[in-house]
This record gives sequence, structure tokens and C-alpha cells, in this order.
Amino acid sequence: MKYSQRFQEFHKQLTQVGEEPEAFDFLIRKLFDFTFTDFVFFLQKEEEAEVLTQLKSYHKRLMAHEPVQYILGSTDFCDLDFVVDKRVLIPRPETEELVGLILDENPAEDLKIVDIGTGSGAIALSLAKQRPTWQVWATDISHQALEVADLNRKRLDLDKQVSLIQSNLLEDVTGSFDILVSNPPYISWEDQDEVGANVLQSEPHLALFADEDGLALYRQLAAEAGAYLNSNGKIYLEIGYKQGKAVQYLFQETFPKARVRVLADQFGQDRMVVVDGNLKG
Repeated sequence: MKYSQRFQEFHKQLTQVGEEPEAFDFLIRKLFDFTFTDFVFFLQKEEEAEVLTQLKSYHKRLMAHEPVQYILGSTDFCDLDFVVDKRVLIPRPETEELVGLILDENPAEDLKIVDIGTGSGAIALSLAKQRPTWQVWATDISHQALEVADLNRKRLDLDKQVSLIQSNLLEDVTGSFDILVSNPPYISWEDQDEVGANVLQSEPHLALFADEDGLALYRQLAAEAGAYLNSNGKIYLEIGYKQGKAVQYLFQETFPKARVRVLADQFGQDRMVVVDGNLKG
């Protein structure tokens, strides 16, 4: 049998369990370091027992809803390579938009940043890499997540610029900051049916779900953030696509003289809330 025929079988089986068949092709191309042309030629070859054993093992993992990024052990984010595994959430393209927004709106060279719920360190480390003069702190309640963040920090040679703190939100943080950024858990427990099987079964629920219709941590951040921000401080948050008005209300109520913006992602979905202006009034 040719590999092309075998792949057709694999694709059909993946579709039947709700997984994207293209994910298998992407995975094999990455693992075998194939160019597109290499991959096309590979599909026309007759199967070899040793290679087929490898293919079946990767197919089995996808059938069990293991994300491609966990199988590869890494993912691309903001043109950087981040180690990811079951200890951390896989950073999403929408979060790249949040990073880009912060960079676009804050050209100053001497800012202090705190990233709350850093996970793999994607936001904090991407900001630090683009702004070598910024001082960055990153927190997470999970010691395991911080182990991954530390691994990425070392791989990106950012040990001196980025500090890691184990903390429940801001509880163990000291000092004041120019920017507070967070992509907290925001999926409501009642919305589990909207989450893909590979996310629900593999990614840490601590980093996905929150109480109070997903708003619990935003409420806590709204109550605590003001004490940690400088006079011209700003807050940047990623939100769920249904949460724009609710999160805006929470922060406008806490900071009545501030400007609270709800911004859409590239797909037109509410995805970011930014609080700036007068946060001390």
C-alpha cells in the first residue's frame, strides 16, 4: 500500500472522532522535516514497516485527542518557539494580537510589566524579546506552569529581564507597574460543550475555566489591580468572545474615570479589554 492510501484511512478515522485530518499531515511534515514537495513525493512511496509503525503511533495520539503542539513539544508564538506540554495552555493566535496591541500602544523604553497567569510565558517573554529595556514580571498559581515558563525563559536568554513569581493573581506580587496584562482562565464551566475534545481532554482546566460565568478572575483583578499600577498605568486583558460588555462593566465600575475599551480580534469577535487614562481617580 502507498502512504497516500494509508493517509486516506487515517484522515477518515480522524474525521469520525471529530479531529481535523489536516493536523496529521502537518504533524508528519514537522516531525519528518518535510518540505511540501518532500511530502508529496513521500505519499507516492510504498509503505515501509518501520515508518508505518511511527505513523500509527502518532495517529493513535491524535485519535486520543492529544493536541499536535503537545506531540511536537513546542509551538510558534510571535515568531518565537515555545516549549509546551500538558502543564500549560497552548498559546493561541488571538493572544498574539494582544501582544501586538501592547507593543503598538507603548513605545516607551523603560516600562515595568506584570503578566498575570503567564502559563508557558508566551506573553511576558514575547514582550521582553521585543522590548529589551522593559522589566517584566510573570506570575502563575501553578508551580508546574512556572517550570515550563522558566524553561522557555532560559531558551530565549531572558533570565535577567523576566522574573517569575508563584502567586494567586497579585497576592504575592510587590511593587508598582506601568502595564498589567492577563489572559486568565475565562471559559464558563457551563460552556464546556463549546470546547474541542483535544482541548478539554488535554489542556489544564486550571488555565481554561473560571467560576461566575467565567468572570471570577476578572472581578478579582478589577478589585486588586489599582493598587499595583503607576499613575499612568494600563490594563490589557484577553477575554472570551461573549464577555466584552460584562468585563467592560466590571472595570468601568471600578475605575469610573478611566477609558475602558472593548476591541475585536481579526475575526471580528470581542477579544480584548483595555483600561487606561485615569485609573487613580
